[in-house]
Amino acid sequence: MTHRQILFVIFGLMAGMFLSALDQTVVGTSMRTIADDLDGLALQAWVTTAYLIVSTISTPIYGKLSDIFGRRPLFIIAISIFMIGSLLSGLATSMYGLAIARAVQGLGAGGLMALPLTIMGDILAPRERAKYQGYFLAVFGISSVIGPLLGGLLAGTPEILGITGWRWVFLINIPIGLVALAIVLRFLHIPHFKRPARIDWWGAATVIIATVPLLLVAEQGRIWGWGSVSAWACYLVGALGTIAFILIEKVMGDDALIPLKLFRSATFSMATVLGVLVGFGMFGALMTLPLYLQLVNGATPTESGFLMLPLILGLMIASIASGQLIARTGKYRIFPILGTFFMSAGFFWFTFATADKPVTFMMVGMLLVGLGLGQLMQTLTIASQNSVGARDIGVATSSATFFRQIGGTLGTAVLFSVLFTRIPIDLTAIFSDPATITALKTAAADPAVQSNPANEQILKLLQDPSALAGALDGDTSFLNTSDPQLAAPFLDAFNEAAVTVFWVSFFVLAFAFVLSFFFRTPPLRKTSALQEVADENELARQAQSAGDRMGALVEPGTGSTPVQVPSTAEPPPGTSEGPPEPSGSPPPLPA
Repeated sequence: MTHRQILFVIFGLMAGMFLSALDQTVVGTSMRTIADDLDGLALQAWVTTAYLIVSTISTPIYGKLSDIFGRRPLFIIAISIFMIGSLLSGLATSMYGLAIARAVQGLGAGGLMALPLTIMGDILAPRERAKYQGYFLAVFGISSVIGPLLGGLLAGTPEILGITGWRWVFLINIPIGLVALAIVLRFLHIPHFKRPARIDWWGAATVIIATVPLLLVAEQGRIWGWGSVSAWACYLVGALGTIAFILIEKVMGDDALIPLKLFRSATFSMATVLGVLVGFGMFGALMTLPLYLQLVNGATPTESGFLMLPLILGLMIASIASGQLIARTGKYRIFPILGTFFMSAGFFWFTFATADKPVTFMMVGMLLVGLGLGQLMQTLTIASQNSVGARDIGVATSSATFFRQIGGTLGTAVLFSVLFTRIPIDLTAIFSDPATITALKTAAADPAVQSNPANEQILKLLQDPSALAGALDGDTSFLNTSDPQLAAPFLDAFNEAAVTVFWVSFFVLAFAFVLSFFFRTPPLRKTSALQEVADENELARQAQSAGDRMGALVEPGTGSTPVQVPSTAEPPPGTSEGPPEPSGSPPPLPA
C-alpha cells in the first residue's frame, strides 16, 4: 500500500477508535447530571460497569472472529453496534434502560479498541508500525482533553435542538460514527485469506463466566464488602470459569479464542504481564488524578481535564519519538525499561504531595507518567504482534488489549478501595490532633465565618463528630466554597489517603520496572502480516504448480519388475554365451 492509501485507512481507524476513547471520558463528567435527571444516583455505577464488562469480554472475541472472517466486516459491525448503543443511550428513560444501552455500546466498543491496532499489524511491518501508532495515541490524548470539557458543556446545556443537553453526550457519537463508517467502506479494502477454523463457542462462553463475576466484584466490592456473600459468590464462579476456560482452550488448540500456544513465547508472556501492570497504573492515574485535582486543588471537572494536559503532552511526545526511533533502528528493548522507570518515578513524585502545594507540583508528576505511558503502550503492542505468526496477529492484539483492560479494571477497583478505606482513617487521625481542633475552634468562632452562608454545611458537619468519618463519601463540593481554614483538615485527610494510593501504584510499577530487564525483544520483522500470508500462499501455490508439472517420481499403482542379472561365472559346457554385447552398450548391472 502507498503512504496515501495507508493514511486514508488510518483516518478511518482513528475515527472508530475516537468513538470509544471519547465515550470513556465524556460520560464521566456528565454522569451526575444524567443520574439526577433519571432519578437514579445510586444506580450510576451500573451504567459504568455494564459498559466496562461487555467491552472487556468482547475484545478477544472480535480478535478471533476477525482472524476467521476478516477485519473489515468485523470493524463495520463494531461501528454499527456502537452507534445503535449510542442511539439507545440517548433515548433512555431510566437508569436501568441506560445501563442496558451502555452494554450494547460496550459490545461495539470491544471491536473499536482491538481491531484498529490489529489492522495496523496487517498492513504495516512491525518496524514501520511504530511510526504510525503515534497517531492512535494522539487520539487518546485529544479525547482525554476534550472529553471532560465536552461532557460538562453538553450536560450543562438545558436543551440542544429541542433535546435535553446530556442526551447529546451519546447522540454525538452517531455523526462521528457515520463519518468513520463512510471512510472504512470507501478506503478499508484489505485482502483476507480464508482458512478452515472452528469457532470456539465454549471458549467464548467460559471467558464470560470467568471475567464477568471478577469484573463485577472489582467494581462493586467496595459497596458490597470484599468479604460479603455476593463477593465470595463472584470469587467462586470466576475461579471455576477460569479453570474451565483454560481446559477448553487447551482442547481447542489453534482454534481457541486465546490460543495457549501464544504464551509459549517468552516475549508475548512478558508483554502480557507488563500490560496488566501498566494498565493497573494507567487507569489508576486516569481515575485518581482528576478526583485529586477537583477535591484538593479546587478545579471544576472541565478544568481538571485541562490540568491533565501535561500527562497527554508527555504521552504524545514519547509515543511519537519512540515510534520514529523504532522505525529507524528496529530496536525497542530500551523503551519498556525507560517507560516503567518514568511511570514509577512519576508516582514516586506524587507521594510527596501535600494539600498546600500548588497544582504545578502535580503537573510535573503527570508529565513523568505521560512520558512513561507513551513509550509503553505501542511498544508492548508491537512486541506482542511481532512474537506471533501472521495468522495469529488478531488474537495476539486482542488478547494484549484484553489483559491490559483487566489490569486497568483491577487498578481502578483496588486503588479506589484503598482510597475510600483510608479516608475515614485519616479523617479520624487528623481530627484527633489537638492542634487541628484548636485551629478549627478559632476559625469557627470568627463572626465573619459564621455569617457566611457558604460555611453553613461544613459548620453543621463539624458539630456532629460521628459524621466526620463519612464526610467525603458523598457530595464534596462544599469544600471548594467553605472557608479555607475549615476545609483544610478535610483536604489534608484526602491528600494523605491519595498518597497511600500513589505508594501502591509506585510499588506495582517498580515491580514492572524490574521485570522489564528480563523482557526479550527479538528483531522486528520487515514485512507486514498480510504480505507474510500472501508470500506463504504464493510459495504453496508454486510448490503445487511444480508438482503438477513434474508429476510423481514413481507412478502410483505399478509394481517392480525383476532385473535379470548376468552371472560372472563360466557358462556350463555345451551352452553358448550368446551374441556379443553391442558396442557402446551400458555395462551390466552389478550383482
